[in-house]
Amino acid sequence: PMSKTFRQTSILILLALLAGCTSTSESGDSTSTGIPVIFDTDANNELDDQHALAYLLLNEETFDVLGITVNATSNGGDIFEHMKEADRVVRLVDWQDRVPVIRGANGDFPEIRQQLDQEEFDGSEAVNFIIKEAMKKRKEPLVLLPVGKLTNVALALEKKPAIAKRIRIVWLGANYPGPGEYNLVNDTASMNYILKCDVPFEMVTVRYGEASGTAAVKVARKDIYVRMPGLGPVVEEAVTGRHGGAFHSFGDYSVDLFRHIQDLEEGCYRSLFDLAAVAIVKDPSWAESMEVPCPLYLNNAWVEQPENHRKILIWENFDSDAIVSDLYNTLEKNQGEFSQ
Repeated sequence: PMSKTFRQTSILILLALLAGCTSTSESGDSTSTGIPVIFDTDANNELDDQHALAYLLLNEETFDVLGITVNATSNGGDIFEHMKEADRVVRLVDWQDRVPVIRGANGDFPEIRQQLDQEEFDGSEAVNFIIKEAMKKRKEPLVLLPVGKLTNVALALEKKPAIAKRIRIVWLGANYPGPGEYNLVNDTASMNYILKCDVPFEMVTVRYGEASGTAAVKVARKDIYVRMPGLGPVVEEAVTGRHGGAFHSFGDYSVDLFRHIQDLEEGCYRSLFDLAAVAIVKDPSWAESMEVPCPLYLNNAWVEQPENHRKILIWENFDSDAIVSDLYNTLEKNQGEFSQ
């Protein structure tokens, strides 16, 4: 007969195994304890959106990514081209069954806001998705992470002002306090609308050519060629890139994107602006922030409003080495493994 000690040991082992199963199952759903985020992207614009999106999805211990809403800016084709590129990245990290890619605005805020009383309008799928997710009960605010123009976010605020108290907007854009910047000029009206709303708003500055903005978060093309091949999950079904070719990992696609990109800086560097916006939500110590009275942008210049009681957050002075290293580390965690 089985000894009492043996029986007790067997029971303990069985309980330990069951506990192990439970914890695995819970960790499989661990994203629900992460920061709730919607990534809003003009994915086909150049190549920084793709790296930011892959990084975001593969940081599943930090983020609970609810959806990817897409907009179209002046570069990269219409909304469908931007959706195709977002979908490529999602499939390359094997997230196609885990996160939706949702069509947003092709046009701009001033023209679309007149149509908000209609059941369907340009960008309605993304706008309704943002509203639906923002109105759900959560312990913390829903982070909206727009890395293109602000059209989808502004439309959601216009259609359902109540979401303002339930969201945190972290926008990659503007050369503040300097003029211009691509995301800003693609729909300045949407940015000014949000600046006039009482909503938590953080500006992750770009500042072309300066050391203090996300323009300084850059990588050398030769480093991409050396570090990126094969990084990330390996997917069985090949994904066709926007320049052709068949890819089984995001790392290989990254190399192809860099191979085709134009306008490299001296030394063949390219900024990964959007990556920095995701990174500082993950680890705010990778940049400095300052609170300023909310300004407006009129006649191609910032107009300060020092008496404004409403404050916004400005992010600057990014730790480029830490951010780029974390991109590589994130992709290396499951390098060469077939995703299940």
